[in-house]
Amino acid sequence: MATRCWRRWHWSAWPRTRPPPAGSTPSFLRQFSTQEQTPQICVVGSGPAGFYTTQYLLKHHPQAHVDLYEKQLVPFGLVRFGVAPDHPEVKSYGAEDHQALGIPGEELPGVLSARAFVGWYNGLPENRELAPDLSCDTAVILGQGNVALDVARILMTPPEHLEKTDITEAALGALRQSRVKTVWIVGRRGPLQVAFTIKELREMIQLPGTRPIVDSADFLGLQDRIKEASRPRKRLTELLLQTATEKPEVKEAARWASPPRAWGLRFFRSPQQVLPSPDGERVAGIRLAVTRLEGVGEAARAVPTGDIEDLPCGLVLSSVGYKSCPIDTSVPFDPKLGVIPNVEGRVVDVSGLYCSGWVKRGPTGVIATTMTDSFLTGQTLLQDLKAGLLPSGPRPGYAAIQALLSRRGIQPTSFSDWEKLDAEEVSRGQAAGKPREKLLDPQEMLRLLGR
Repeated sequence: MATRCWRRWHWSAWPRTRPPPAGSTPSFLRQFSTQEQTPQICVVGSGPAGFYTTQYLLKHHPQAHVDLYEKQLVPFGLVRFGVAPDHPEVKSYGAEDHQALGIPGEELPGVLSARAFVGWYNGLPENRELAPDLSCDTAVILGQGNVALDVARILMTPPEHLEKTDITEAALGALRQSRVKTVWIVGRRGPLQVAFTIKELREMIQLPGTRPIVDSADFLGLQDRIKEASRPRKRLTELLLQTATEKPEVKEAARWASPPRAWGLRFFRSPQQVLPSPDGERVAGIRLAVTRLEGVGEAARAVPTGDIEDLPCGLVLSSVGYKSCPIDTSVPFDPKLGVIPNVEGRVVDVSGLYCSGWVKRGPTGVIATTMTDSFLTGQTLLQDLKAGLLPSGPRPGYAAIQALLSRRGIQPTSFSDWEKLDAEEVSRGQAAGKPREKLLDPQEMLRLLGR
């Protein structure tokens, strides 16, 4: 069980065996008994966690049969739907749902989750009808992680710089018409607690046609704490401070003086209420509580000072966290933490069931973190297999799932089906000079497959 909930669509038939060269019997394979040499393993979720877990299992037990199941018609999860189009080498998120703000006015038109916005510009079918209204002057992003910077960067990047990426044509068209000139990225805590990384910050600072806004007053009294911070945190905070205090070079002065767009970081602010327009039909601003910190470093807590301020805006994007959701009543789930209770990937009180990815550890880390975590889950599974702790006896594997889907009238797509869709996307993209033009409509995908 690798990542998210699955519902209607199932994707399977990743190559299920990878036998060793003829005449060879790897020493690690000799460790397993005869009946363990062809275990049937099911992985739910074909994002990074699913594929990394599968990779580990096949590498260290080449006779294993592994089936991957995916709710979408196409594989790869957040690698396809979560990574910003101009950042094909990194990730954004990997959980099924977003954290609600839990404040009045959250339901107003113009208030969106960053997760849905990312899905919209990345071609996630469930978000293709999102149609965010970009006719306002100011957007506010709640949260100061890498996803927040991803969203801000997409809103601020000149559309011509995105034309050669795999961003959807619909999103590109909307961004071309965007009137958003200012983006505020708001956080409850201070500069020492931001969750984005220095690479993403530096890219935002250097973004063509934009000016960064960082208040030097937010750094008062932090000099000693900056020196004591870890090296990555120290470098990040020093760059923030430099941006807040240093004057631009002469060649950059014109860009900083009156650029067409600006983005800024607002620290020590916690959302209290989304403010409606006079007619009550959409968002017109957000009320923020001014906060102060109790404690130091990563453990510092934001507490309200009693002061508030209203920030006018026409678009609010919530990027305050993501969460997994329960897969089935038979699988344990901790709704508060948004994870499956587990010990080193072993699902508590359910023999033979494992988890990896954010549903295992919560919504933290990047793709490299997920890779290590998934390898550990694969290692745990193989250790239990070797120790005889898994249910024994024959297992039908995909044959049983195939029969179940047939009874329900569901026809799954296969990896060869994905290859056909992939070829179609690449072909459509070539005409526009893009790596691909993503298919957005599941019904169109099925028609292309002759269904």
